[in-house]
Amino acid sequence: MEGNTAWLLTSAALVLLMTPGLAFFYGGMVRTKSVLNMLMMCFGAMAVVGVIWVVFGYSIAFGNDVTSGLFGDITQYVGLSGLLGGDALAGSGFVAFQAMFAIITVALIAGAIADRARFGAWLVFCAIWATLVYFPVAHWVFDFSNEESGHVGGWIANSLGALDFAGGTAVHINAGAAGLALALVLGKRAGWPREPMKPHNLPFVMLGSGLLWFGWFGFNAGSALAANDIAGVAFINTFTATCAAMLGWLVIERIRDGHATSLGAASGVVAGLVAITPACAFVDTWGALAIGVIAGAVCALAVGLKYRFGFDDSLDVVGVHLVGGLVGTLLIGFLGTVAVNDGGADGLFYGGGFGQLGKQAVAAGAVLAYSLVATLIIGFLIKITMGFRVDREAEIAGIDESEHAESGYELTGIRGGSSGISRAADTLAGKRPAVPPAAPATAPANASKEG
Repeated sequence: MEGNTAWLLTSAALVLLMTPGLAFFYGGMVRTKSVLNMLMMCFGAMAVVGVIWVVFGYSIAFGNDVTSGLFGDITQYVGLSGLLGGDALAGSGFVAFQAMFAIITVALIAGAIADRARFGAWLVFCAIWATLVYFPVAHWVFDFSNEESGHVGGWIANSLGALDFAGGTAVHINAGAAGLALALVLGKRAGWPREPMKPHNLPFVMLGSGLLWFGWFGFNAGSALAANDIAGVAFINTFTATCAAMLGWLVIERIRDGHATSLGAASGVVAGLVAITPACAFVDTWGALAIGVIAGAVCALAVGLKYRFGFDDSLDVVGVHLVGGLVGTLLIGFLGTVAVNDGGADGLFYGGGFGQLGKQAVAAGAVLAYSLVATLIIGFLIKITMGFRVDREAEIAGIDESEHAESGYELTGIRGGSSGISRAADTLAGKRPAVPPAAPATAPANASKEG
């Protein structure tokens, strides 16, 4: 028991690291004038969702069902009542682990509306969306019934019987659909798609993808909730599919554009991680390789959909998370096998027929539709009440300055052997005047003309 709790708490820490990793991944993809806002949107989601999760979010997601598999009892675990201390240590570890899922799901949406959302409105959206969309969907997917204790869980996990080991539906399809909805509500960035809006810091993007990959082992293998063989299967499949997905994306880039890029490599990593998430404990090595290659190639093609259909999904949340989540969720119906996990199901290619594929499609479609419609409503209500988008002048000048009164890169020249920072410090300390004395109007009489 102690070993399982240790693994669960370690996994929770790994998943928490994914949100700062996402902040760097997204932050490097935006322009210089937007990097701080992007980082703040991710960190802001951590703060808002973290608070409401422990107050009532866990109870909605994992409280005893009160509405035919749709919502948990919001009063059952208010303030984590009965879950902390003593014999509840394992329970509190699960609370912490699932909190990190809630945080990163909300943070993922930020990439769809980069460069143009008001920070205060974003924080309000985080609270409302988590309460009305993520917590209920987590109840549908992750809350399993327990006959021994009398606990009744959500409809997708129990009544439908769809498989989602670590969140292809609840996290990625959910966030991807919400990102599409908010991109439609806020509209296109000023100048998009006419003006080039290239990533300002590709090393940040690569760093972020590496942190995401590292943390994702906790995300997927930790979902076994124990240090056991199933965790090992999830771990190695996560590694395998991600490697294959990066190659799949790069091949498409090379064929289509003539170059294999660092942005493509990082994006392929994330696409593979997304797609293997629901399937990581239900497929064998060949299944993991197939999911990775397919996801990398399909997502590389899908990121172009925004140009075809005219929606400005700034950082490809739809192309990577929605499409990747759909790929991984549906492919369980083809590639699942009980040979690696008797808690799973055989897919079509392993003699299981179309039954499981149908269940996967229903689960994916239900989460997509609910998230899309609910987010459209939430987004429009925020838009007409408090305003969701910064004004055009602030957007063009830079959202970092307008929303945070800061800039990501303070490039100060060096004069007289003293940097701008040291001059400012000396001024505050009273060591020198704020403005250096003016240079003489004419050179001294004994100055050499040859300098």
